[in-house]
Amino acid sequence: MTTMEKETHSLLIGYLLWIFGFLGAHRFYYGRQLTGTLYFFTLGLLFIGWIIDLFLIPSLNEKADRRYKTGPVDYSAGWLLLTFTGLLGLHRFYMGKWLSGLLYLVTAGIFGIGYIYDLWTLNEQISEINGGTAGYA
Repeated sequence: MTTMEKETHSLLIGYLLWIFGFLGAHRFYYGRQLTGTLYFFTLGLLFIGWIIDLFLIPSLNEKADRRYKTGPVDYSAGWLLLTFTGLLGLHRFYMGKWLSGLLYLVTAGIFGIGYIYDLWTLNEQISEINGGTAGYA
């Protein structure tokens, strides 16, 4: 990463989410939805993949920084809100999506389905708000 590029994802947040990584939290944070889902259903591939990821997080962080667009909405703040208050929709309020935030608030994240949808798409939603589309440069 050059000095002109800004970080989109934080190593510290990646490691904090790694604590819950056996449920795929850090994988979702870094835009790895398929392996995040796999970790969710296999307890981090029976904890072995979870332990290996302790050493892979710096690489996952670097790739996410290159893939996603920086801007006014912070990825780490959005992911912390989704991870810990997602059923209340606070991450949607943070992104300026007030109507869906209210809907999440009164329906427990649209009965959990909206929460799962946001696990899969939050990075792309934030990148779009920040003025770009997610993709490799």
